[in-house]
Amino acid sequence: MSELAGNPISPPTPKGIRKPKAAFSVGRIPGFAAATLAFFLFLYAPILLLVVFSFNGSNSATIWSHFSLDWYAKVAANSDIQRATLNTLIVAGIASVLATALATLAALAMARGGRFRGSQIALGTLLLPLIVPEIVIAIAMLIFFTAVGMNLGLGNIIVAHTVFCIPFAYLPIRARLDSLSPVYEEAAQDLYADGWRTFRHVTFPLLAPGILSGLMLAFITSVDDFIISLMVGSAGSTTLPIYIYSLIRIGITPQINAISTLVLLISFIFVSLSWLIARRSEKTP
Repeated sequence: MSELAGNPISPPTPKGIRKPKAAFSVGRIPGFAAATLAFFLFLYAPILLLVVFSFNGSNSATIWSHFSLDWYAKVAANSDIQRATLNTLIVAGIASVLATALATLAALAMARGGRFRGSQIALGTLLLPLIVPEIVIAIAMLIFFTAVGMNLGLGNIIVAHTVFCIPFAYLPIRARLDSLSPVYEEAAQDLYADGWRTFRHVTFPLLAPGILSGLMLAFITSVDDFIISLMVGSAGSTTLPIYIYSLIRIGITPQINAISTLVLLISFIFVSLSWLIARRSEKTP
């Protein structure tokens, strides 16, 4: 009896009733694992090689000589790179803050403002930059700035990046807002808190992780943007991606590998932090 208790026997399947088949798994397709491995190698092997050759002591970008940090030292001492990096940080900092503020207001209006006519059209318009090719947005921005005679240097890039980054900031903010129960805000209103106090003391603290996650995504999206910056930028408003492109036109050197590795590291840090904040916020009310 003890053996039977330790190894319970499943009841027999009644006659005429077939056992349910196992769920279909795409991993069981012959050759799927090998194709997946080949895909990831094709995708990430060039990035890994770029990082490795950024530590190459040779003047060649593709022939390994010896380990060296000389190219990183040259990048740090290059005044043109410093200027382009400063422009990039100014644009990304201002554009991400503006985009996050507008995205927060939009998320609050869409999620807490009640149903209104045209809400789906408004949502589709808000997320349009995610669907429309970036080159189309860049050309449209260029035509608009030319038509109105707007030539503010970095200001043009800031305006364009703000518009482009709004949906990237909106998505994590709206996801966080949808996960929050309105009972907290209703409880604050029951305690005679007005709308501003409810937002300040209840909604905003609970929404802060989503806002921070959206801010990071908007910032790194602006830092990495090339097409829009190239189209709407003017003389003296060179950002880091544009500067890297100008170096590639001359020839690929380990200096480009070093710059690209630093940009890749910054992007990885910001995206990882944004993901960790968004995931941690899911565990909090």
